[in-house]
Formats: sequence, structure tokens, C-alpha cells
Amino acid sequence: MRSLILIIICLSLPSLAQAEYSRAYLDSYPLKKAQVNELTIAYRIVEPGVDKPKAVVIMGLGGSNVAWGDALIAGLTSGGYEILILDNRDTGSSTRFDSWGQPLLWWELLKYRFGFSVKAPYTLDDMAADITGLMEEIGYEEAHIVGASMGGMIAQTVAIEHPHRTKTLISIMSQPGELTVGQPTQEAMELIVTPAPSDRDEYIAFAPKWQLWQSKKYRSDEVSRRNAIRDFDRSNYPEGGPRQMAAIYASGSRAEGLQKLQVPTLVIHGTDDQLITPSGGERTAELIPNSTLLMVDDMGHDMPQPLWPLYLDAISKHTALVK
Repeated sequence: MRSLILIIICLSLPSLAQAEYSRAYLDSYPLKKAQVNELTIAYRIVEPGVDKPKAVVIMGLGGSNVAWGDALIAGLTSGGYEILILDNRDTGSSTRFDSWGQPLLWWELLKYRFGFSVKAPYTLDDMAADITGLMEEIGYEEAHIVGASMGGMIAQTVAIEHPHRTKTLISIMSQPGELTVGQPTQEAMELIVTPAPSDRDEYIAFAPKWQLWQSKKYRSDEVSRRNAIRDFDRSNYPEGGPRQMAAIYASGSRAEGLQKLQVPTLVIHGTDDQLITPSGGERTAELIPNSTLLMVDDMGHDMPQPLWPLYLDAISKHTALVK
């Protein structure tokens, strides 16, 4: 019997979500490592069960395998899924590309916007290959693939390049790689290319600035600072983020591939998103044949806890369409 996998891939900028998360539940499952594409990929399996549909929850830019926190993962497991969570390359306990050094992001961004080749140690194609390689390593044959932000870009790439492993696609607060859609506001772009402070106290004080692209209705300075303390003490590795950002710039448009997709697709995007503006989600849905677009009011470039029931319900209904 072929395994059914739900893959959730999420961009995890510092202080991405305005909610406080316990990690004790996720930490109760052992961290494992697999050799994939000559790299080490760290992962955990949560609520394993032979007869359960599988859910692979993959974080994106800078986020460790437990960055979602207990509550959202528990929401998925309550739907009967076995959950696989992992560290992308250049994140957490997976292989880091320190020997490559750091890209000059503002310069690579400029080249990206003017259509020139971008220098990066890897691309979204490589990161998508890590996903399917890990799936093969642990015995998962096919997947519902869900991704948010950079993770949505990886999810789209998996669906395009590995359609035999893709049951459905769910792309959240993402875009198709075209220069004309989903581009950040000027203020958001200036902030995202600003390196986070390396000093702990300065990092914590800086954290509320990331609320710029978060859901306006749910912002909180105090929660931002508490989350920053948790993230800095647990998994701070700022060097990986710029390389992952360069990978986005280097990967180009997926429009042609998306137009050929034949998998059921749900696109979710927030109307308040300043980091990947709403046209990114709208264009993604426009490109993919027979896709469904869900625009969410009061949602920025995060997934705030009060909206979790909406996300979980939408994901559950969408994945139920394909047995």
C-alpha cells in the first residue's frame, strides 16, 4: 500500500508567527539523521503509525525541525497523520554550507531583479531533491505537498519535478518566482536584507521589527521578544538564511512548470502580506490549472494561532479529495 504523505514546507523567518509555542511534545520524539544527496538531513517522526497517512512537515528559511511548535503539529496529528519534520540543508542539525561563505544579498537581489545570474551554493531544485531523497530514504512513495513562503516555492518545485510523488499541492503565502508578482514592499525588503544581530540581547530587542510583515491584528512586542529568546537559545544559526535567500534568487521562474501541473492544488494567501504580497498567491493560482485560491483576511506573512483552525480545516478538506 502506497504511503500517503502530507508535506508542509514553511518559511521560518525569525519570530515568524505571533504565538508562543511549547516544544516539549516534539522534543519527546528522537532526532534522527539520514544521508540524502551526500548531505546529512536531520528529522523526527511524530505519532508514528503503520496505517496512518503520512505528513512531512518541512520548515524553510532558518527554521529548525521543531520551529512550528507543539500545537500546530498536534492539530495535524489529531487528523490522523504520522508527521515527519526535518531541518532543511543549512539549518539546524542538517549539513551546513559554511565553507561557501556569505552572499552579498543586496547585490544578488539587484542582479535578480535585473535578470542577471545569481551566485548561490544551491538552488530550490536542490532543496526539493532533498525532500524527495528523504522520502525515498524512509520509504514514503507519494505525498500531499504543502509549503509556505520559501517552502511554497520548494513545494511547487517538488510538484513540477517529481509529479509521481505529489498527491496534491498546497502553496501558502508563496509565489511562482516571477519578478512582476509577489514582490515585497520597499520597507519589508529593506528589513529582510538587514542581518539579525548576533548578540543575544540585541537580537531580542530587534525582534519586534519583524512584526512589519506579520498579521497586524495579532502583533505583540512581548510575544516577539519571548519567541526571540526561545529561538536564539535553541537554534540560532543566522549564517544559513542568506544562502537560502540566494537560492531563491538563483532559481528563477516556475511559471512554465506550474502551467503544466495536473495535481489538485490549494493556494492560501493573506491579504495583509507585505513580504510576499497577495499578487504572488493570486498569480500562483492563476497559473496552476483547476487550482483553488483562498485569500485570508487579517493574515500577513505568518500563520497566527487564531487562524490555525482555518488552515487545518482547509488542509484537511483538500487532502481528503485524493485518497
